[in-house]
Amino acid sequence: MRVKGGTVTHRRHKKVLDAAKGYYDRRSKTFKVAKQAVDKANQYATRDRHNRKRNFRSLWIQRINAGVRAIDAELTYSKFINGLTLAGIEVDRKVLADLAVNEPDAFAAIVGKAKAAMA
Repeated sequence: MRVKGGTVTHRRHKKVLDAAKGYYDRRSKTFKVAKQAVDKANQYATRDRHNRKRNFRSLWIQRINAGVRAIDAELTYSKFINGLTLAGIEVDRKVLADLAVNEPDAFAAIVGKAKAAMA
């Protein structure tokens, strides 16, 4: 008895072509080219999920630095983080950046404690 694999192959091709919907030219029409395009897109997606974390950390650091310098022009980001460590304040950069943007008074209080700990 002969078993034909047409249904399985058709389903696999359809899955790839659905993922390639919106691509230009043969990248959305032809299975072979679409598979290459979808595989490459998945590589980029995986890479950029890791890079997103890096980009956000960089953004938070820039916001914290700007907030610190707005309060005290001589204080830098690295000195501020050192002051937080000496003061025993454990707040992550995401929260610090949010405070610097949305709650300047609370952030100023934290900067004051960090400066006091360095002195």
